[in-house]
Amino acid sequence: MKTQYYTATSLDGFIATEDHSLEWLFQLGNVNDTSYPIFIAEVGALAMGASTYEWMLRHVVAPAAGQQAAWPYSQPVWVFTSRKLSGVSGADIRFVRGDVRPVHRFLVEAANGKNVWLVGGGELVGQFYDAGLLDELIIQVGSVTLGAGRPLLPRRIAFPPLTLLSVRQVGTGFAELRYAVPRKVGTASDNSGAA
Repeated sequence: MKTQYYTATSLDGFIATEDHSLEWLFQLGNVNDTSYPIFIAEVGALAMGASTYEWMLRHVVAPAAGQQAAWPYSQPVWVFTSRKLSGVSGADIRFVRGDVRPVHRFLVEAANGKNVWLVGGGELVGQFYDAGLLDELIIQVGSVTLGAGRPLLPRRIAFPPLTLLSVRQVGTGFAELRYAVPRKVGTASDNSGAA
């Protein structure tokens, strides 16, 4: 099992615009043409930040121009937030705050041998990286630039660098890059449950 960050980014490294919009993304292709269907089948638990969760509520569960839809994940979801947020009826959503390390243990246990997906945002994923709990990046790089916005992963990962595992073209809008994340010296070891 792995703890993975699977996301899409603009060519210049932003996962959303400054106002959290993903409109740039939807023009680039169909999610079913990417590795997402295979990826999500191997996920046993998810973690996301409050901004990502609220975007899901606004655009997936209750879009402005449609009727309410079901929560898209059957897996348990941990939402990191310092605010009081509402749950979704019938969904296994747990609100947490603070250090990612104790929550990661719950994620691994709930995943039951499957992978843990760090949905986003980039700062939350950075906290998992800081704790030595991030194993893999799967990044769909879109063929647009945004100039500014929410960064993919606001951390310096250079010594040692990421290890490129694979590159795949997805239609004319994406290049999918898969990277292994090296362990930093002085952080959680490989026996942390993230291996």
